[in-house]
Amino acid sequence: MDDKRLMEKAVKQAYKALERNEIPIGALLVDSEGNILAQGYNQVEKKQSQLAHAEMIVLHKATKKINNWRLMGATLYVTLQPCMMCLGALYLSRVSRIVYGVDSPKFGISCDKAVISGIYKNLSLSIECMEYKEAGDILRNFFQKKRSMKRV
Repeated sequence: MDDKRLMEKAVKQAYKALERNEIPIGALLVDSEGNILAQGYNQVEKKQSQLAHAEMIVLHKATKKINNWRLMGATLYVTLQPCMMCLGALYLSRVSRIVYGVDSPKFGISCDKAVISGIYKNLSLSIECMEYKEAGDILRNFFQKKRSMKRV
């Protein structure tokens, strides 16, 4: 499967989060052969845990599935740029590549920021933004709706 189709699957996961009134972020992890290891979506509210980001859910599922915490050669597709916590977990898991749909100016961390700040001196992780419009639209609509509800 190509990057676009895999990102579409991540967006479908984001819609699952939206249906559950979670911040609509979806993720999927594929192995080096392109086989889907795990899919997931944001569940912070449901689990009442800041650790329940879509990326963390997917990492947990994938490592259970293959019975190994090392995910060398794997690619993560996620609708929003990962935060520092998730980037750290992905790095430690030996994920090789991250493809995300839209930048996160507030919490997103890029490889450049991580290396410059000294967090990861030898970052061997490829991070690419795929600029996937639907990923941005679902997030913008979610937060616009939340803001309008607060004004009422």
